[in-house]
Amino acid sequence: MTKEDLGYDPAIGQYFDSQGLAGAELGRVIQEHRERYVVRTENGEYDAEVTGNLRYSAASRADFPAVGDWVALSVYDQGAALILQLYPRRTVLERQAVGKHGEKQIIAANVDRAFILQAVGHDFNLNRMERYLAVCHAAGIQPIAVLTKTDLTDQESLDRLGSQLEKRVGKIPIVCLSNETREGYDQLRAHLEKGKTYCIMGSSGVGKSTLVNNLLGEELLKTSAISESTSKGRHTTSHRELFALENGGILIDTPGMREIGVAGDSDSIDSTFEAIAELAGQCRFSDCTHTEEEGCAILEALDNGEIDPAAFENYQKMLREQSRFQTSLRERREKDRKMGKMYKQIIENKRKNKF
Repeated sequence: MTKEDLGYDPAIGQYFDSQGLAGAELGRVIQEHRERYVVRTENGEYDAEVTGNLRYSAASRADFPAVGDWVALSVYDQGAALILQLYPRRTVLERQAVGKHGEKQIIAANVDRAFILQAVGHDFNLNRMERYLAVCHAAGIQPIAVLTKTDLTDQESLDRLGSQLEKRVGKIPIVCLSNETREGYDQLRAHLEKGKTYCIMGSSGVGKSTLVNNLLGEELLKTSAISESTSKGRHTTSHRELFALENGGILIDTPGMREIGVAGDSDSIDSTFEAIAELAGQCRFSDCTHTEEEGCAILEALDNGEIDPAAFENYQKMLREQSRFQTSLRERREKDRKMGKMYKQIIENKRKNKF
């Protein structure tokens, strides 16, 4: 496998040379396992970990390698290496870290386009699709909607879902395919370009792993289906992994994500809800809350049926989440520190008053 098969650009090598790393091995992270990595180079795959300097200089978890990153390696044993430095990321797909308020989780790095999979039936959810789109817009990545399991529905129902999707999210590319019959695969392959990196996102059980297997032409990943009783999928992909296709495209498969917290700024949400954001700029008052004000362009559009109420509700919800998230972790920790100090002072005063 050559560097070009992994999406190499000459600027990557030039950057590492400028950093005094001309003699280092150059590779791309293809797997991540709790701060241990598998890196692919022209000479093979290496189990790698970061150096102490890189670990010490990292300001947050986002400064550690992620699947899709280009890195400089120092090989110290057969099949083992140290990651010396990361190449600056062109794009970063990220979301709010689950259970870690105010922190981000990188989904994948250096991605050009994202395939957002939803199964026609149990998994189809327009609110969730809008969240995926906001994540893509925050990263400057082109989203492509992929409706899977089309063999389980009829054409009329499929056309209706496509119309609903287009009405809510606008004219983004939509691919309808069946992993069983392979119908729609030619349309999907038309989006694949040599040297471009594609991230596959979606809930568990929608067909992500099957899609990767079919594109690779071999059964590399385990697969599962959405449960009929719970309408939820089982996590068969437990980590992110990068694959090179024969046509030159690069795929990054990701675990199923049920929570998609938007970590970007409000512009990424406005890009997802263009019609609503444009109307918001036409309101009489610049600080309009779009709830009861006279001259509110959004309220007028809702009354006229120009805006889907469900889309507007999702828009407001995501803006509230984004506003809370943008409150820095440092400010929150400082607040907690002050509250803790005050609490200790109260306890100390109570103790003194007893004597």
